[in-house]
Order: sequence, then structure tokens, then C-alpha cells
Amino acid sequence: MPIYEYECKKCGKIFEVYQRLSDKPEDIKCPICGAEKPVKRVSSFSSCGSGYDSGYGSSGGSCGGGGYSSGFG
Repeated sequence: MPIYEYECKKCGKIFEVYQRLSDKPEDIKCPICGAEKPVKRVSSFSSCGSGYDSGYGSSGGSCGGGGYSSGFG
């Protein structure tokens, strides 16, 4: 189930919602003030795969493994 990030237009709270693809965005309410129709935010995502960006420069992470060895000292 995808996680979406929303921002409340009334109180400014940023919150995440686990939302099915079939769920309607207009049914989302702010968990703090109860205001309807928060704004969906563009957020970054994380992936756990092999490739250049996967774990680059990290010493491990939430995806497991030992990180990416770049060879740069």
C-alpha cells in the first residue's frame, strides 16, 4: 500500500497516510484539526535495489546490506 504525504491547508500539519490506489483523496482529513481536503505533497522515495544510487555513500540503511563501496577513500 503506498504512503502519501499531505499538508493541511488550515493548520499546516504535514502527515503521512497509507492509502490504497482505490481510495479517494477527498476522503482524507487532517489528524490534528480534522480539516478536509489537505494538499498532497511531492515527496522523495526510497528504493532497495541494485544500481548506482542504491545506498551510495551510506554505511547501511533501512534496506539492509553494507552500503555501496564507491572506491573514493
